[in-house]
Amino acid sequence: MLSSAVSSSKYKNKKIVVDGHTFDSKREAQHYHELKLREAAKEIRELKLQVPFAIVINHAHICDYICDFAYEEFIPGNRPIWLKRVVDAKGVKTEVYRLKRKLVKAVLQIDIIEV
Repeated sequence: MLSSAVSSSKYKNKKIVVDGHTFDSKREAQHYHELKLREAAKEIRELKLQVPFAIVINHAHICDYICDFAYEEFIPGNRPIWLKRVVDAKGVKTEVYRLKRKLVKAVLQIDIIEV
């Protein structure tokens, strides 16, 4: 499933192509593979890649945050539900990423899952 590397970056990660999608790291590509298996098993649905979220405060666009993956996860129980998940495959947590993570939580009430 994983193909050869496309290029590398300053953080020493190598871009990987899987199913026609280019991922920034082997970690991200591996997580995509795991999510595709979970989707096939009907544990998750509506898997999307590189989903943008606009951070707007007082009608001013501050920045955009682009997650690696977004999907709905099935939570069984007495009242089974589908919960929305936003995931980022992070190796290096830059200061910009840390700030955007806080903004996403404060402005959009979204917790980012890091893998």
